[in-house]
Order: sequence, then structure tokens, then C-alpha cells
Amino acid sequence: MESRISNILSRYPRSLFIVWSVVASFGAYFCMYAFRKPFNTGLYEGLTLWGMDYKTVLIVMQVLGYMLSKAIGIKVIAELRAKNRVSLILGLILFAELSLLGFGAVPYPYNWVFLFFNGLPLGMVWGVVFSFLEGRRFTEVLVFGLSISVIVASGILKSIYLLISAWMPGVNEFWMPVVMGGCFLPLFVLFVWMLSVIPAPTSADMRQRSARIPMDNARKKAAFVFFGTGLLCFIVIYALLTTLRDFRDNFSVEIWNVVDPDWQSGFLSLTELVSGVVVLILIALLSLIKNNLVGFWTTGSLIALGLLGCSLSTLLYEWHVLSGFNWTLLLGISLFMAYTPIQTILFDRMLAAFRFRGNAGFFIYICDTAGYLGSVALLLYKEFFVVAPDPAQILINFSYGTSLIGFTTLLGAAWFFHRIEPAGGRVNQSARHFN
Repeated sequence: MESRISNILSRYPRSLFIVWSVVASFGAYFCMYAFRKPFNTGLYEGLTLWGMDYKTVLIVMQVLGYMLSKAIGIKVIAELRAKNRVSLILGLILFAELSLLGFGAVPYPYNWVFLFFNGLPLGMVWGVVFSFLEGRRFTEVLVFGLSISVIVASGILKSIYLLISAWMPGVNEFWMPVVMGGCFLPLFVLFVWMLSVIPAPTSADMRQRSARIPMDNARKKAAFVFFGTGLLCFIVIYALLTTLRDFRDNFSVEIWNVVDPDWQSGFLSLTELVSGVVVLILIALLSLIKNNLVGFWTTGSLIALGLLGCSLSTLLYEWHVLSGFNWTLLLGISLFMAYTPIQTILFDRMLAAFRFRGNAGFFIYICDTAGYLGSVALLLYKEFFVVAPDPAQILINFSYGTSLIGFTTLLGAAWFFHRIEPAGGRVNQSARHFN
């Protein structure tokens, strides 16, 4: 049956292939968030550990596990072979759900360790899903579902969490995460099956976007040597954006309580849905650019606009030009306008533009590792170095910092990549070696 579906997706109009891939990737990654994010909708009021708010302890533990997962993924995802994708992703999600079971069954204050184990497998799920989609002539369109799930899943799942909590008042905030995971597990298996029957890239895809292959140690080293300073700049930018995104997401309830005391739970979904639609329309338009080098530079320009938007929207909020709702919405649009292209299409275009054989997952997982290290650092800063911390004010300050440092660093990346454009000859020399 699987081979028949793959043949149909290969032979029939491209629109069917695109819709199938978008639905499969969106569904799989959306369901992953059901195992990762719902716990932080709980407030865990009055609970502390090691002199820290217990919710902060739980977030830090999960992010540490997630960060370690990203570090492991640098090797695992870079070397992943197609035949091992399905077994790996199913094993990762089952491990995460068992960890949530432990989180509910073991009493406070001993259950924090299970959130570390919950985060440990989940960081690699994105790389597995993306490996089904990269290296195609219209990757920007295929990652539409994956991208929108990153933007909207957390807000929607928090709203679902609050709804289920109202329906099941007897289930406390320690058991709710495993209940949420159990609800979405069958759907996750369905969407993974849909991913598994997506046909491999065609020869035409490989000609236009370069072949995507597992990367051994020699190829990883060559990637560092060749992309050097430019890659380092993208790591810094992505780390800042990931930290900003995670803080805004982890403390969204507390931030809303400050910026709009009359907020409703539906705001969590609405702001993310609008952000997702706006950003993904922009990303989909990039697929119209056939020249990979032009596409690479245009993607960089979109990142620049997003970085500037973070500070501008925050400034307008502080000047009382924007309401709390509109600031949250515009900050989300700007944040994801910069963040999502790096996570999904920047490195895919980079490999194609500079004719470097490898896979985008390797570069993204390096960036992700740095990003979640930044998330932990900001959480610890909030807990130990800020007197009477106000999450909304921390978000304001970090928005300015991300915009300033990120835009300056992006200029450095632009200078580096301009020097190694194909016209300079250096890329062509590398291409002979790696193609």
C-alpha cells in the first residue's frame, strides 16, 4: 500500500504531493508539541525548589534536556539515513510520553527530573521531519506545514490544555501533560506514516538544489572551514531569536497578565495563528525565486526586517501607540519573520547556492544547541539576578537586545557571504570537491 501511495504522489499533479507533505509535516510536528509544551501552561503556584520558583525549575530542566538533544542531533540528524527515520521518530516520542507519565506519578518535588528526560528525545523530532522535505525544488512550500506548526502549536495547545482542565477538574497540573500526550499519540503515528510514504527527491530536485546526503566527520569539518564566519553569525542570531521565542512562550500567561489583565485564553491561539499566516505567506513567496543565490539573499533580507520589527513594535508599545494585544501580535510576527526562515529555508538555500553537498539539519542543529543554551541562561538570569522579576519587562529588554545585536551580526554575515559568492571563484573550487 505504501509503495502505491508513493507512486501516486510521484505521478499525479504536484499539488497533491505538496498538500500531502504539508499536512503530514504540520501534523507530526504539531503533535510533538503536545508532548513538550502543555506542562508550562500550569502555574505551579506556591511551589519552590532550591530557592527557585518550581515552574522555572521545570522549564530549565526540560530545556536542558532539549538542548542536549539538539547537541546529540548534530551527529544523529547529520548522519541519519532514510531507512531509519520512522523507527527513530516513533521511539523518540514514546520515550517522551513515558517521561510525562513519570512526571505525573512521582510527587513534587522529585518529579522535575522527568521533564529533563522528556526534553531529551524531543529535540531531534524536528530534524527527522525536515529530512523528509529538504533538497527539493519547492522546499519553501513543503515546509509550510512544518513552519506553521512551530508558530501556532504552542498557543493552540495551551488553549486546549485550559479547555481540558475545565472539562476534567479532577486532573491536576502534574497529570495534565501525560493526558495531553496520550490524546495526540494516535494522531502522531498517523502523520508519521504519511511522512514515510513521501517519495525521495527526484534527479531534477538534485540538479537544482544539490544532493542531500548524510555527513561524515570529514564533510562536517569541511562545512565549518568553508562557511566559517558566516555560520558563526547565523548561530548568534538564531540563539538570540530562540531565547526570545522560548521566553515569550514559556511565560506567555504571566506576560498577558501584565500587558492585558482582561485577556482571554483564545488570545494565545489568535496571535500565533495571525503571526503564522503572515510569516508563512512571505516564506511561500520565496519559492517563486528560482535562482538560489537570489533566494539566499532575499531570505537574509526577510530576517533583517524581522529583527528590526522586534525593536520597533516594542518601542511603539512603550510609547503607548500599541495596545498590549497589538504589541504581542506584532512582536510575534517580527520574531517569527526572522526565526522561521533560519529554521527552515536559509540553510537549504545556502547549500544549493554554494553547491555544497550535505544536509541542512546539521547546520540547524548547531544553531539550535546554541539557542537553547541561551534560553537556559535567560531563565537563570530572571531567577537569580532580577529583583521581583516582571516577565513582560524582561521580554521588552530582550527584544531590544535581540534586535540590536542580531541586526549587527547579520551585517557581518552579509559581508562574509558576499566575499564567497560564486563569482569570486572560491565556491566553484569547493563545488568541484563536494559535488
